[in-house]
Amino acid sequence: MRTVAVLGAGKMGQAIVSGLLRAGWSGESVTATARSAERAAELRESYGIRVEPNAEAVRHADVVVVAVKPQDAGSLLEELAGVFDGGAPVVSICAGLPVAFFEKRLPDQTPVIRAMPNTPALVDEAMTVLSPGTHASAAHLAAVEELFKPLGRTLVVDEKHQDAVTAISGSGPAYFYYLAEAMTEAGVLMGLPRAIAKELVTQTSLGAARMLRESGQSAVDLREAVESPAGTTISAVRQLENHRARSAVTDAIEAARDRAREIAEEYA
Repeated sequence: MRTVAVLGAGKMGQAIVSGLLRAGWSGESVTATARSAERAAELRESYGIRVEPNAEAVRHADVVVVAVKPQDAGSLLEELAGVFDGGAPVVSICAGLPVAFFEKRLPDQTPVIRAMPNTPALVDEAMTVLSPGTHASAAHLAAVEELFKPLGRTLVVDEKHQDAVTAISGSGPAYFYYLAEAMTEAGVLMGLPRAIAKELVTQTSLGAARMLRESGQSAVDLREAVESPAGTTISAVRQLENHRARSAVTDAIEAARDRAREIAEEYA
């Protein structure tokens, strides 16, 4: 893979661009597109990359990443009708849109891969999940995996799981920020300076995540190791259970999954 074009360098598209550059890709190898001249100038100044019209970016790319909002994907592909030649793999990070959405709008045999990264790509800790389409070969999939590996970790799943993936890891950072916000506010209410409360929550979150990844133990085992009989932690967890926090999390994730399904139906 020599060149990549990111069509729609918004938050997630920008995260991909910055991750590739940190991984050693040259500015000449990465092209982006932007809606406004101001945004284009910002990208050029910040990253030293080429920012071109959509058609030019596609013509020069060995892989094309479609990073626009789902509602804009159809019009983008209409704009580029006749530009795609079916050779370059097309990677969609449009939440909710299935591979079939792109395959029926692109030249026959175009390799399409659906991807769901998340915003921790900005610090090289993304979780990116890939699903190859009908015409994507093992070589195409391997090349796209290499594209995302510098941004964090990658997994490959059947596309039928992508809406659940979107709900858990795609939207997941927001849930953790929500919890971190609540914990920080609780600390402030108890008299802690906000900066100290934030540091306590941030380092605790980081340490807990590393233990979950590296210890080989389940979340249940790790939680129980913190809980002492009649102690502070078990008292806190009891309140979470009393307030149905577990059910609320499940309901929230299911709502995100259902919205991904609705997006597919709205724009199919």
